[in-house]
Amino acid sequence: MKKTIFIIVVLGMLGWAVYDFTISTDDTNEANNSGTSLNSQQSIQSSNEEENKSKSVGLNEGQIAPDFTLQTPNGETVQLSDYRGERVIVNFWATWCPPCRAEIPDFQKLYEDKDVEILAVNLTETEESVDEVKKFIKEFEMTFPVVMDDSSEVSDTYQVRAYPTSYMIDSEGRIQFVARGALNYDLMVQEYEKMK
Repeated sequence: MKKTIFIIVVLGMLGWAVYDFTISTDDTNEANNSGTSLNSQQSIQSSNEEENKSKSVGLNEGQIAPDFTLQTPNGETVQLSDYRGERVIVNFWATWCPPCRAEIPDFQKLYEDKDVEILAVNLTETEESVDEVKKFIKEFEMTFPVVMDDSSEVSDTYQVRAYPTSYMIDSEGRIQFVARGALNYDLMVQEYEKMK
């Protein structure tokens, strides 16, 4: 009788082991399939996030620069998105700002030497008068477009906290470089050549 009980216990254990092995193999296969599916979903989600980031408007490198519409001192309307397809530098400046004054001749030289558009956004709300801005434009022989940010709305959108601030934007409208502070000609050319 002891032998019979022993054989029944051993057969029960063996049966349980086979059953347990079969169930755990099925669970592992499901987990692997689920993991593969999860990895595929994560990869697709990551790809979608990258695509959305590249289409998103923002101030970080790789994001599309926020569009704006401003007027020149002569009343002509200029819109950033009109320059899509061209490399653009948006430069925030003021006549009273010494580093701004220092970099304007380099911007003029870059504008003359390279295939680049420059939009000089004057921080008009900080100026004494529009006439002062016009005198400055004439004195520095600025031939690239100068636009007036009368209410500081655009400088607020671009989070301008240092003067000057420049955003280099590629032909697809994406920000490629941000400079908070004055640029010199060599750095302008270096960053310009990185843009497409």
